[in-house]
Amino acid sequence: MGPLTRWDTHEFTAAAGTRVHAALLGPRDAPTVVCVHGLGCSHRYFLPLARALRRDARVVAPDLPGFGRTRGPSRALDVRGQSRALADWLRATARGGAVLVANSTGCQTAVDLAVHSPELLGPLVLVGPTVDRRARTTVQQVGRLIADTPWERPTLGPVLLRDWAACGAKRYAATFAYLLTDPIERKLPHVPVPTVVVRGARDPVVPREWAEEVTQRLPAGRLEEVPGVGHTVNWSAPERLARIVRPLLAGEPT
Repeated sequence: MGPLTRWDTHEFTAAAGTRVHAALLGPRDAPTVVCVHGLGCSHRYFLPLARALRRDARVVAPDLPGFGRTRGPSRALDVRGQSRALADWLRATARGGAVLVANSTGCQTAVDLAVHSPELLGPLVLVGPTVDRRARTTVQQVGRLIADTPWERPTLGPVLLRDWAACGAKRYAATFAYLLTDPIERKLPHVPVPTVVVRGARDPVVPREWAEEVTQRLPAGRLEEVPGVGHTVNWSAPERLARIVRPLLAGEPT
């Protein structure tokens, strides 16, 4: 395995009532980018983005409790539980104010952070923010995820299967139920930082109409579409996503 196919190092931090695992890549003295994963995922599917940013940022990808390599409580956390866990980890590692890049349901975690701990937010990148308020049923969301499959790179499948197996069906289903009832649209006006909404142009999980609504509800939002890809832009188009993130590292306005 070559040096560009893996993370530089891993760390475990006492936070959120557990030992939170995070993977790291990039120069220690570079600006920090914190990646927030989606449902059933982990640090693993952020590696392509970390490689794309490796000269510009210290990319840190934590696993929320119950996912990846972080042990969770016996009962699944709801959105507020996940965002409080993220807040506790950000405080424990002194990474508050870093650029946050969230994907899918990780966007719900990041946006909820603005409600109770806005001081921890840095510039925000919401990649494929869920859940579309017009499609908050299991049948609709599963159908959209299936429709997204042709637009994802085949290499993503084994990564997700490994992570889904790690979190387990019970935790996955319980977390999914919480996410479906989360009114993200009511929280978006409370996000106090510059925010870029990123949508894969082929993404059926996040239709353009919903991405536009999310952007409009943000006090300082901007929408970017990445052509030819689906929901998981951080895996399918990491170089393009890195080009969106880099100006935020330098403090440039959205």
